[in-house]
Amino acid sequence: MHTTASLPVTLLTGFLGSGKTTLLNRLLREAPLTAVVMNEFGAVALDHQLLEQTRGPLALLSGGCVCCEVQGALAPTLKNLWMAREGGQVPRFERVVIETTGIADPGPVLASLAGERWLAARYRLDGIVTTVDAQFGLDQLAAHFEAQRQVAMADRLLVTKTDLAAPAQVEALHARLRALNPAAPVLTVLHGAIEPAQLFGLRAHRPDGEPQRAQNWLAYERYRPLRLGPTAPSPAAQSPATQAPHGRIRAFSLRFEQPLDALAVRSALEMLVAFRPRNLLRMKAIVHYVGHERPVVLHGVQDVLYAPVELDAWPDADRSSRFVFIVADLDEALVARLLHDFTAAAGVLQAVASSQRASAGAKL
Repeated sequence: MHTTASLPVTLLTGFLGSGKTTLLNRLLREAPLTAVVMNEFGAVALDHQLLEQTRGPLALLSGGCVCCEVQGALAPTLKNLWMAREGGQVPRFERVVIETTGIADPGPVLASLAGERWLAARYRLDGIVTTVDAQFGLDQLAAHFEAQRQVAMADRLLVTKTDLAAPAQVEALHARLRALNPAAPVLTVLHGAIEPAQLFGLRAHRPDGEPQRAQNWLAYERYRPLRLGPTAPSPAAQSPATQAPHGRIRAFSLRFEQPLDALAVRSALEMLVAFRPRNLLRMKAIVHYVGHERPVVLHGVQDVLYAPVELDAWPDADRSSRFVFIVADLDEALVARLLHDFTAAAGVLQAVASSQRASAGAKL
């Protein structure tokens, strides 16, 4: 469980050469009390030599990428950093940035932060930031599936090197990014220059009880809707701009008008992450549960399902349950049917139980 003293962690991803180290150099000038955990791909670590002097500690994971070494290297590194901070051996840094290699999948890092109880009590994931090269980004996204996954899982997308790309090229890249991740804001960054406030303090993986903030976080209207029909989900009426992209990553939304059973929703999502953890890149929802006046926020990333958060009130007059998904190599109809079948079955059971209670009452 997170505490008020837990430190925010920013996961910095991006394909090879997309400007992560340049960005870090500039950020550390503005936010020097930052601990940086870097990882390298290959036997010789070079990137740390490019980082300028900072008041925060620098922990270097070498000999392999974080996604391969996360269970054996990341957790002890974060524990050692915390202990050194508490013991006064290093400055009392205020945040941590974990920079992955250009070919790393962010998923295992998230699982380590959420799954290790000791870490989860002291660190909290603040957000995933992904850099994308304007000059070569389209080609990288077309050729490398991991680049697509990094974009799809991001909370902020930073387009770099726009001064080296043609305007049409930049516009096409923005369209591709919106298709892969409709909700993440896209910012332009030249030579690493950006205000720290645009990357830190996102709280993107810890929705609070403020209704409007949660609604903005969900960004339901930006996703392509699927309509739940009597036999199978089908795409709702949509404009060409929101039609499904032809690719391995799909972003879509689901709406349920009637209140849902909490156990049924939880069971459906747990089954999804148990059998398809790498296929579920991101799930967000504002849900109306049976017997609950206030809405509940749900959030999942790959095989990590965060604890539900109850909002103080509904953000608007809409009382429907709204889900958004970003999936990879997964039939969106399967996700929709899973939720539909679990919640429909729970509804039948509730109706039967209610009927039995009414019948018993009549006999009395």
